[in-house]
Amino acid sequence: MVSAPPSPPPPPPPPAPSTAVPQRRRRRLLAILVAVPLAAVIVMIAAGAIWFGANSARATPPAAGELTFDRPLHIPDLAPSTIEDGVRVFELDAAEGRTSFLPGSETPTLGYNGSYLGPTLVASRGEDVRVEVTNGLAESTTVHWHGMHLPAAMDGGPHTPIAAGATWQPEWTVDQPAASLWYHPHLHGRTREQVDAGLAGMFLIKDEEEAALPLPREYGVDDIPVIVQDRSFSADGAFSGSIGMQFDGVLGDTILVNGTVAPYLDVTTEHVRLRLLNGSSARMYDFTFADGREFALIGTDGGLLEAPAVSTSVPLSPGERAEIVVAVSPGERVVLQSQAPDPALHAGDASFDVLELRAAASLTPSPGLPATLADLPEADESDAAARRAFEMSGHSINDRQMDLGRADVVATVDTSEVWTVRNSNPLPHSFHVHDTQFRVLDVDGEAPPARLSGWKDTIALEQGREYRLLVRFEDYADPTTPYMYHCHLLWHEDQGMMGQFLVVEPGHEPDLRRPEGDSDDHDDH
Repeated sequence: MVSAPPSPPPPPPPPAPSTAVPQRRRRRLLAILVAVPLAAVIVMIAAGAIWFGANSARATPPAAGELTFDRPLHIPDLAPSTIEDGVRVFELDAAEGRTSFLPGSETPTLGYNGSYLGPTLVASRGEDVRVEVTNGLAESTTVHWHGMHLPAAMDGGPHTPIAAGATWQPEWTVDQPAASLWYHPHLHGRTREQVDAGLAGMFLIKDEEEAALPLPREYGVDDIPVIVQDRSFSADGAFSGSIGMQFDGVLGDTILVNGTVAPYLDVTTEHVRLRLLNGSSARMYDFTFADGREFALIGTDGGLLEAPAVSTSVPLSPGERAEIVVAVSPGERVVLQSQAPDPALHAGDASFDVLELRAAASLTPSPGLPATLADLPEADESDAAARRAFEMSGHSINDRQMDLGRADVVATVDTSEVWTVRNSNPLPHSFHVHDTQFRVLDVDGEAPPARLSGWKDTIALEQGREYRLLVRFEDYADPTTPYMYHCHLLWHEDQGMMGQFLVVEPGHEPDLRRPEGDSDDHDDH
């Protein structure tokens, strides 16, 4: 039996905060966080306030204010590594376990190097890395490096299953900006089941540009992974749940953060950096703070924004990430919540609590945020080699379902394309592209909001809205092994809402082969 790691007893609770936001603290917060033209970023955020509540009300967590935070937040371990012939080597062992989430019960779970979730991998841009993945499960699995730019054979999609008892050793060179990525299974037709059982973890990339900025970066102290998932439990402690009314996937009535129910985080610094990951298989979140305080959005899926963007909320669909920096005052408590969706867009969940921040009575000073974070190239579509349209409908893309033996798109290496993506029906959908970090050119013809202005690999799709993406295919060509694009609501993905693209050298023909032993039972529509 493997249980969640023991935690020290909680410190005496600080005084309860006032529900009003003191003017002095607000002035201080703005003075510390805002080193950028405030009016400009607020306009950008306001332009991006388009969102939808994509959950049925069938499995709803306790409403905001009803949760008692009584467990310290578990921080995933940093994965150890060794250097072998100039290559940084990690080891991940996928195995069955049992985890105690609730008092008096244990839950059968899956995890990497432990009973639930996995360690945080950290590597630097320019490093060669190898991950030795051993499958200790009774069935096949894969490990997909979500958001990573790497060769197709190393991507960990459904074409590279790891048999029970086998070891897979992908190796590649990290060559992309500092970012918060993650890893999880991508087994054809079984992704949701394995992710929901606990197979997931974060993969952080560092680079010299990010390291030179005055940002919180002490892991577990002022730089915190926040993996948010929803689960339900049966009477015997096992995970339970059924497909939601809107056929969006399994929705839970209990929120887990890094595998912790009702967690609190002891904050010891004036600023804390939260690396938010929507690790749920179906639920959408719109993260905000209970007192409405502003925070700085500094990064999205693929890395830092050009400048901090001041906001009071950030919506994330499954698979999306956001890095935010929030200021706290000595002794206060503030709750990170997911706020209710706009009822004019969708009648979904009410607001619910996620994580409580508990500031110490005395805080270590934090430097102010820089006015500039990263130098992003202009999103220029003038030399696009192709323009393609993708219609998301039901559980199909362009009226087709996944076929492992079919290449839906063939792109040429070192070219860019414009992909127009649209959700044509009321079902909630998202759109994730493997290997590449794309740029959002526009949304319904308008410039993207700040939260969509940087590098992205996953976006949420509201019904009827049109997103134009600039997708670039760099460095790696392989006529036999494809990358994926798909809806990242994992039940949709498992139902066949996925396509494949090959990247080939100029003038070369694709040579896609169905994986040995695969029997694809998804029919085209």
